[in-house]
Amino acid sequence: MSELKARVINDMKSAMKAKDKDALRAVRMILGAIKQKEVDDRIELDDTQVLAVIQKMVKQRKDSISQFKDAGRTDLVDIEEAELVIINNYMPAQLSEAEIATAVDKAIADTGASSMQDMGKLMGVLKGQLGG
Repeated sequence: MSELKARVINDMKSAMKAKDKDALRAVRMILGAIKQKEVDDRIELDDTQVLAVIQKMVKQRKDSISQFKDAGRTDLVDIEEAELVIINNYMPAQLSEAEIATAVDKAIADTGASSMQDMGKLMGVLKGQLGG
């Protein structure tokens, strides 16, 4: 079992003990999406695959919030935003622009990239270092 999935399960147990209905609902949705993906693909997901499922859920929530705002459904906007906050707890921290610039400069120095033709090689190195 992936560490991230284990963390979700532990958080579900904590939410049950604390009787936090909102957190429990959101965590159960995450766990349900993870299990659905495992059943569909007939595999046990690793951390990167679990993270992809969670990223998809974040995108869905953001799209829903936008549509609910357009429709004037502030009650549903509030629910989706609360779920989004909980789901975002499982996302890795975003790098700052300075950290990204430092990583790019280091990758350029390591690969010796000097033109746009080296962009693919540079992107491959950065994707490996930064995880996507």
